[in-house]
Amino acid sequence: MGDLDGKTFLVTGANTGIGKETVRDLAGRGARVVLAGRSEERTLAAIREIAADTGNTALDFLALDLGDLASLRAAATTFLESGERLDVLINNAGLAGKRGMSASGFELAFGTNHVGPFLLTELLRDRIVETGPGRIVNVASTGHYRAKGIDWEAVRRPTVTRTAFDEYCVSKLANVLHARELGRRLEGTGVTTYALHPGAIASDVWREVPFGVRHAMKLFMKSPEQGARTSLYCATSPDVADHTGRYYDDEREKQPSRVVTDALAAELWERSEDWVTAAPRG
Repeated sequence: MGDLDGKTFLVTGANTGIGKETVRDLAGRGARVVLAGRSEERTLAAIREIAADTGNTALDFLALDLGDLASLRAAATTFLESGERLDVLINNAGLAGKRGMSASGFELAFGTNHVGPFLLTELLRDRIVETGPGRIVNVASTGHYRAKGIDWEAVRRPTVTRTAFDEYCVSKLANVLHARELGRRLEGTGVTTYALHPGAIASDVWREVPFGVRHAMKLFMKSPEQGARTSLYCATSPDVADHTGRYYDDEREKQPSRVVTDALAAELWERSEDWVTAAPRG
């Protein structure tokens, strides 16, 4: 029996990197965890490994493609129809270094890293409120400091920069803004929100970066296990139970970019709501 016995967590991008280490810790503490991701084969392999390590078999796969809003709706329906409680949603999955458009018509990083998690959160948040008290955690990045704002036209077009890093930073800014506005909207419900920088982590988020560059980058990065610490802190620590809408780094609250304002957070919310409402339902 662990300190999270009886709690249910849903973690996206949970079959590798930070997500996998987050699940390993939660499972070791007795939580039931739903691992959401695209690859059933890789996720089931991760489940077998974590179950063997922890002795916890309360682990399930949920098919989910964050770049495809129809997939998100189907995943949320599957989860909600199960009747499961949901104590904590960890929007962990992310993509960096790949150019293009998402299946739902957004710049690839923005669509995968923000629009998808925004819709998933909206579809599941009533269940979190019903279960409550609960938490919603967005894994962002210190890269959000680099973004000067959000070009509303650019996020609806294919990636422009060669490395796709500028677009990645904008998507991470959106993660911080989303947590801020969501926290405001959920005040009084018992559900709190968090955005965080996990550190520069040698994980699969960099899988689209050319091999030589990726190998050099990873020499200076933290391990996924180290990277999961701030996610776990925001998701489970009693120290931040009464905090909401804030940004964390290295298990400490930190001031986000000056671009993170209530006005921009509200505008992003309104536009995101319009985008996901207008998108075909498939």
